[in-house]
Amino acid sequence: MVRKIMFLVLLFTGLQVFCQQEDSITVLHMKVQANIDPRTNRYTELGLDHAREIGADYVILELDTYGGALNDADEIRTRILEFEIPVYAYINKDAASAGALISIACDSIYMARGSSIGAATVVTQDGTAAPDKYQSYMRSIMRSTAEAQGRNPKIAEGMVDEDIEVDSIATEGKVITFSVSEAIKWGFCEAEVSSIDDIMERSQVTDYELVEFTLDWSEKVIALFLNPFISGILILIIIGGIYFELQTPGVGFPILASVIATILYFIPYYLNGLAENWEIAVFVVGIVLIAVEVFVLPGFGIAGIAGLIATIGALILVMLNNDAFDFSFVDPKEIFYAISSTGLALLGAIVLMFFGGIRLTNSKFFSRIALVEVQDKEEGYTSSFYKEKTLVGKQGAAYTNLRPSGKVMIDGEIYDAYTRGNYIAEQSPIEVISDEGTSLKVKEIKG
Repeated sequence: MVRKIMFLVLLFTGLQVFCQQEDSITVLHMKVQANIDPRTNRYTELGLDHAREIGADYVILELDTYGGALNDADEIRTRILEFEIPVYAYINKDAASAGALISIACDSIYMARGSSIGAATVVTQDGTAAPDKYQSYMRSIMRSTAEAQGRNPKIAEGMVDEDIEVDSIATEGKVITFSVSEAIKWGFCEAEVSSIDDIMERSQVTDYELVEFTLDWSEKVIALFLNPFISGILILIIIGGIYFELQTPGVGFPILASVIATILYFIPYYLNGLAENWEIAVFVVGIVLIAVEVFVLPGFGIAGIAGLIATIGALILVMLNNDAFDFSFVDPKEIFYAISSTGLALLGAIVLMFFGGIRLTNSKFFSRIALVEVQDKEEGYTSSFYKEKTLVGKQGAAYTNLRPSGKVMIDGEIYDAYTRGNYIAEQSPIEVISDEGTSLKVKEIKG
């Protein structure tokens, strides 16, 4: 009987060990090795979503960053604080400013030899301290984040504000930045490590599967379209497509190309948090104003100028991580790239309009969709709706605005008419210069 009991106990223990071996530990490894910006924000969001999908037991967030956009860092730290499985920060050299905030949000912090954490004062792109409203906000979220993870909130606040004194740690006039040993001493690092194996060993995990998180092909395509050069090409197609559609109404291909380019331009920036709803709205308003100028108020007036400014301005703003026209934290290089890309695209569109238009009308493709031959009278082609009497030389008045087509009144009768491309206002005196076809060709009688 005793032997049977011992056998059952051994069998049960063996089954437990077997089940534990089968239930392997999965660790997701993510890397943030650049400035914190909307791209980093989206990367971490996708990474944590992937951790859920594969049922990861731990997430290792390897950091080497000098900081970046405060709003994006705030979203990342909130996401980490609310995440349901342990997230470990592995500082592999630097976690400054926004990087320090993200690290403090993690469940545990590990640091490689020679690494540092701290210096979280909010600065503008020229290196000067940002206005106090930004410092105050950074102090508050550093303090609350440290409290949430059981770390000293005053030390976290001292990483932001040089005026905060922390006994034996920081003196007035210097923000707190910890080396590895200092971070360990004051509870902002669990240990110095040299690899992920070291981190997992300290969590008493020796047998695990390490999954490296990388963006899939669709995200890489999106990243490709964020390249300023590609953005410039898309802007050129947007503008060129609109222009050629206006030149050859009804063809459809140019405007279709413009619409596709617009979608490819805005969606990547929108998904990465750069394109705000109001910026897209400004672009749409700009297009509407240009359409009003072309079809309703011919000429080049206020609507057209405002439409161009709104459209071009929106295309530039979409590329920049500005906060409602606040460019304090936008890298001047990014502003230069955005303006340069848009400017070169506009220049390319102008060149395309002048030289590409001629090539288009002479191309085989254009001859398939438009009538390019001239049907001369000498070849027997005649078409006149006004066979009984000619109206050439007759004078009258514009019954509607002609832009360039509309209606005219001659001898009390209303006729369809068009101009050589000029705009003629309603009630202006006109003269018929051709009556071939179903519409009269007219010109304005000057003064």
